[in-house]
Amino acid sequence: MSFFKKLFSTEKKETLDKGLEKTKTTFFSKLSKAVAGKSKVDDDVLDNLEEVLVASDVGVNTTLKIIERIEKRVSEDKYLGTEELNQILRDEIGGLLSETNTGEATEFDIPKDKKPYVLMVVGVNGVGKTTTIGKLAYQFKKAGYKVVLGAADTFRAAAIDQLQVWADRVGVPIVKQNMGSDPASVAFDTLQSAVAQNADVVIIDTAGRLHNKINLMNELTKVKRVMQKVVADAPHDVLLVLDGSTGQNAFEQAKQFTAATEVTSLAVTKLDGTAKGGVVIGISDQFQIPVKYIGVGEGIEDLQVFNKYEFVDSFFK
Repeated sequence: MSFFKKLFSTEKKETLDKGLEKTKTTFFSKLSKAVAGKSKVDDDVLDNLEEVLVASDVGVNTTLKIIERIEKRVSEDKYLGTEELNQILRDEIGGLLSETNTGEATEFDIPKDKKPYVLMVVGVNGVGKTTTIGKLAYQFKKAGYKVVLGAADTFRAAAIDQLQVWADRVGVPIVKQNMGSDPASVAFDTLQSAVAQNADVVIIDTAGRLHNKINLMNELTKVKRVMQKVVADAPHDVLLVLDGSTGQNAFEQAKQFTAATEVTSLAVTKLDGTAKGGVVIGISDQFQIPVKYIGVGEGIEDLQVFNKYEFVDSFFK
């Protein structure tokens, strides 16, 4: 796994290491207790390891998969020592993430054949949705793309204001209407404006209400349908933003949103302030939806492209 370190710049890697510090420290202190006094991996160690993984918000189903993989290794090598457990865990978690066939990216990039590339962002209020949009706009602009934002979360005036603050900060145009306006109308205007400006990327914010899934479903379906009048295959990506610090609650939100609309990628935020970073492994595995971005700090540069090799390397460093 030594080649992993060459994928990210030193600065980017340090940010990731620091962002996962709480998760890593908590995980390995629990792991040390799980193997205390044991020299080889036996049933007791595996039972304890199962508890550690579940407690680290990896999720029950994903934990069982990891344990199964390790049991297979143990049965093949009867004298597997506990000192090798770190490396085995690292290999098996890396292997599990590899099965989702994603997390290979290192840069903020978009497909060359989609212009404008339309990204619709969904997620409940409070998960860092608007902040993620602002940071994405910054990263795409920094990468040389022309970006337009659309404030289609018209349910809350604060959402429109917050997105305006980010648009001003990043220096990108925003299309908005008054609070209570039809979200689909805002999305339509945003795409028309983006096409007229020859923009590369359009990021549409949407309302974060889950209290009535049918309403949410209908609203998001309508937004998509109206956008397609301007850009036939829009949206190209439906990004669900989840708050990593909520652990199992993030799983529940992922379940609800994937039932309400077709989610094509995930962003997991606030990983720096939590010991629940294992949620990235579980969500990636359980939903088979690619984790594209992770938030590992409050700074504008601290939204990173999720790279599974770098993530596993930082986790087990």
